[in-house]
Amino acid sequence: MHPQTDFESAVARAKNLPRRPDNATLLRLYALYKQASEGDAAGARPGIADFVARAKWDAWATLAGTPSAQAMRDYIALVDALQHAA
Repeated sequence: MHPQTDFESAVARAKNLPRRPDNATLLRLYALYKQASEGDAAGARPGIADFVARAKWDAWATLAGTPSAQAMRDYIALVDALQHAA
């Protein structure tokens, strides 16, 4: 299949996982999704008072330099693992 199609399928499957992942895994999914779809984190880092947005931005920023295709593959692999772990 096509990597973009596989990625879009994984995004849809991630919305219907048998169990809700822990927060660290949710942040990893978010970061991989953002890196795959938008590239490196851009804009100012959210302020300390907005701890959810800041945690998301920080998770995304750790993937700086990761190619989009690699982030897509990692996202797909993580969703596959979460589906089979249930």
